[in-house]
Amino acid sequence: MQDFFNNADLAITVSDKNGEVLYQNESSITVNGDVRGQNMMGCHNERSQQMIRHMVEHAASHTYTISKKGKKKLIHQTPWFEDDEKKTVGGLIEFSIILPDEMPHYDRG
Repeated sequence: MQDFFNNADLAITVSDKNGEVLYQNESSITVNGDVRGQNMMGCHNERSQQMIRHMVEHAASHTYTISKKGKKKLIHQTPWFEDDEKKTVGGLIEFSIILPDEMPHYDRG
């Protein structure tokens, strides 16, 4: 199967509900190193670990921005589901997108 995300211009990391990294696209590996098969909880402080546990337990998403190495990034973390009907959380997907300095905003409502 073709990996549509491998060369996408954003970092994508997928973990299971216990924190084991199942998938990284090339951008994620470049930014985070190849951590597939490793548990991501050891890379996060206690506050972040609590957020991760909350997202898994409550099927919640978390979106925020950061600045890192002079780049502003949008981080969106959201659950993926083992069973769409029962909404059983299988783990989390993290999207990390570098935001341009000037970015248009459109109201489409």
